Amino acid sequence: MGAHEMYWSVNIKFLRLRRRLSQEALAEKLGISRVKLNAHENGRTSNPTIDDLINFSELFRISIDSLLKIDLGKLSDQKLKDLEEGSELFMRGSQIRVLAVTVDKEEKENVEYIPVQAKAGYRSGYSDPEFLAKMPKFNLPNLPKNGTFRMFPTVGDSMLPVPEGSDIITRYVQDWTSLKPETPCIVILKGDQDFVFKQVTIQKDGTMVLQSFNKQYFAYTVPVSEVIELWEYYSFHSKQLPEPQTDMQQLMKMLQEMQMEIKEIKSLPLSK
Repeated sequence: MGAHEMYWSVNIKFLRLRRRLSQEALAEKLGISRVKLNAHENGRTSNPTIDDLINFSELFRISIDSLLKIDLGKLSDQKLKDLEEGSELFMRGSQIRVLAVTVDKEEKENVEYIPVQAKAGYRSGYSDPEFLAKMPKFNLPNLPKNGTFRMFPTVGDSMLPVPEGSDIITRYVQDWTSLKPETPCIVILKGDQDFVFKQVTIQKDGTMVLQSFNKQYFAYTVPVSEVIELWEYYSFHSKQLPEPQTDMQQLMKMLQEMQMEIKEIKSLPLSK
């Protein structure tokens, strides 16, 4: 093992025992064999793969840098809890999230489109350049030059008022701490959950509140460790024309305008 990896094996075993997990239970959570986990814990894996680094880091919510370089068994319990519950490195993603991209002939990043049928494979292939190379790709005029953009199809009515069947153009979020409350995002979750389009709010306890735009759906909370990627809403493309305003919507608009005018009048200085 190289000098920078000297604590990898002891940390993996320490964190497993700290959670009171058997090798079988942890291996199942990680989606690897017990034999492979045993090799990690006993120092027989001298060069962990990027996938292994990311998976262990996300499961234990400890940065890759800390897993490799720090003897976690010598830290206080409070320091470990700080690393697990509010790790700035985890939230900022600088040590964890690896994003693959494709470029055109002029070395400009493409906008990749992730079709519905490719969603299942995306969770395992999002950091794999070969997987992304198979996705449809294009360029859009007037996109900001700073950022990586990707397009995702919408499914279901929880994304209303964005019409079902629209395609949402999004910008990649590396630093989750930069998100303002209720930022619209495509959220890529672990497991077999669909990609969701939600208003995302990061909480201090290391969880995300996901609120649908369609108010018929209740908000729910997920641990940040269940989230693979966040893509902030930029625009959407739809074949469906927007519906005309109803009489009630027009009335509400008039009331809001009246309220604004009353506020402005109240703010004016009284004439002598």
